[in-house]
Amino acid sequence: MAGHSKWNNIKHRKERQDAKRAKIFTKLSKEIFAAVREAGDDPSTNLRLRAAIAKAKAENIPGDNVERTIKKASGDTSGIQYEEITYEGYGPGGAAVMVEVLTDNKNRSVAEIRHAFNKNGGNMGESGCVAFMFHKNGYIFLSSEGVEEETAMLDAIEAGADDVWQDEEVFTVTVPVKELEQVKAELEEKGYKVEKAEVLMEPETTVELNEENAEAMIKLIDVLEENDDVQDVHHNYDWNEMQEQINQ
Repeated sequence: MAGHSKWNNIKHRKERQDAKRAKIFTKLSKEIFAAVREAGDDPSTNLRLRAAIAKAKAENIPGDNVERTIKKASGDTSGIQYEEITYEGYGPGGAAVMVEVLTDNKNRSVAEIRHAFNKNGGNMGESGCVAFMFHKNGYIFLSSEGVEEETAMLDAIEAGADDVWQDEEVFTVTVPVKELEQVKAELEEKGYKVEKAEVLMEPETTVELNEENAEAMIKLIDVLEENDDVQDVHHNYDWNEMQEQINQ
């Protein structure tokens, strides 16, 4: 695990998304809206809302925008209702793909996701066809500036982390998904700067693709991420190979 840079992957993903900033605002606003409808407008008790607000801050979404979304979601309960759906399928060359969707129109979303798969060398499968190939894990990325590695490791383990290692300019901390917010809060109390904290869907194994399938896979991911209803795309195409293809 330590040899595979999650932080580097996240930075690359963010760079790819920077050109789609308006869509990021839309997606995160929908996530905040859905979180409030699910469990209320208090981030101290609504962990999903707290995580969504943290993501919004990381993407520099103005606080006023976040507050407006929360107030809107807390108001008229007869308004928009979002449904969470995960679509699964196979990309070019048989790569596994999972697509997390938050939508107010299931029929529209399923048609658009299926079209994206079909047009870009993949095919959408039945629920559960690739889910077994992935698992969720919590990640916290701490700034390593001015911090001794041994100290960071001891503090993180004491807070409840499973594993810690230095990964470029950060310490990467893995935690059980249910403990993510608690461990994050404890590390912040100890004075650590949290660069990012999130739950990642990780593939059990990765696949390599030939040049033709790799290009088609990258296009499929781009098309899916462009969709306003798509919150996240997970796949088991090797990230290092993917970056080489993108940079060519």
